[in-house]
Amino acid sequence: MPRIKQIRCFVDFSESSAHDLTSHEGAARVYGASLWRLPATHERREEPHCVMHRNRQHDTFMNGMSPVKNARVHGWTLKVLGVGSILLCAMGSGISQTRPEPYTFFKQYIGLNDDEIAGIEAGKAVAQALPTSAPSEVAVFGAIYINDSPENYLKLVRNVRALSASRRYLGIRQFSTPPKLADLAGFVLEDDDINELKSCRPGKCQLQLPTASMEEYYKSVDWSAPDVANQVNRLAQKMALDELIRYQKDGNSALGTYYDKEQPLRIVDQFESLLSESAALTDYLPDLEHYLIGYPQAQLPHSENFFYWERVKFGLKPTLRMNHMVIYRGSQSSSPVDSVAIKQLYASHYFQTALDLSVCVRASGRSDQKGFYLITMKESRQAGLTGPKGAIIRRTAVSRTRLWLEASLTHVKRVLESSQ
Repeated sequence: MPRIKQIRCFVDFSESSAHDLTSHEGAARVYGASLWRLPATHERREEPHCVMHRNRQHDTFMNGMSPVKNARVHGWTLKVLGVGSILLCAMGSGISQTRPEPYTFFKQYIGLNDDEIAGIEAGKAVAQALPTSAPSEVAVFGAIYINDSPENYLKLVRNVRALSASRRYLGIRQFSTPPKLADLAGFVLEDDDINELKSCRPGKCQLQLPTASMEEYYKSVDWSAPDVANQVNRLAQKMALDELIRYQKDGNSALGTYYDKEQPLRIVDQFESLLSESAALTDYLPDLEHYLIGYPQAQLPHSENFFYWERVKFGLKPTLRMNHMVIYRGSQSSSPVDSVAIKQLYASHYFQTALDLSVCVRASGRSDQKGFYLITMKESRQAGLTGPKGAIIRRTAVSRTRLWLEASLTHVKRVLESSQ
């Protein structure tokens, strides 16, 4: 088997359209994942036992689908944290490698055609929605080649405030260490949300909330007072701060259970389900997986943790979100490892759970060795995407996300290459 070099770096494309990003810092918010770099060619080998190939020949439903689509339907999916393992399978397949990576990854495991791959190699952005195991899941892949160094992305990671220049960001702020109530100035609900809160009850609420939060709003707010909005927002800020402090102390168990729909939804179960669908995560990214699940008791040397909230508008309603960003600066014998993960802790609408990662992989066999492929994966589970009406909403949301991602990738490439 050829020597494998692992390279990780990161970038998060905000939910903004490309023309919203007006500065080098605002061009990207950094996320992370892993991909595998391998030599330009290697010898023909016997195909290893790749998890994504399990039972493929026995499932007639998957006939004619690409390997990655088969894998996602079966649950052995190309999840955001599984990118490295899938490319490793590509590397070890019995097909003689006549093209440098990540060609095989794009071709065999994303299902891109030669024209799309050639477009990426030429610096064109390509984005594609990936099949998922349930209609409530959304997964989008995107890639572009950028003639700049991955290290320039690392400089952008902590500048979450730069996103406030986007018209889709109504507010954003990083929490202090330790977090304090003043950090949540601007963390406010819309008037419609405040009106809905008055009648919220378990199993029927327009906001994603645990039962205890609904009861606290009902008990603590004087709904007949003229300053009802201020009362609600002060209480929302206090609840958000308390949840973050509990999470920093107790980890995922502090995230609670949404009970806005008929069936309660335990947040930690949703998040761990996203990770579990990457069957090879334990083998290839055990440190990051362990930390994301076991924080704060788990240890991840050479890592930093950042927490921030955002008030964003990428759906029908503005949404409040809290996120945990993990920046990991590790090393391996063959190459440095830079990884960033953004884990959603709370969202007032739409997103039941979300995990965003991206990867920069240096191209083998290219003369412009300072350049890299920027490959992004965004994964979430969302409410309102099931049933006949939800199917229509889902198609629109996925299409817009794909088009937006292509525009954002193009803009990021332009900003970085023009700054040289």
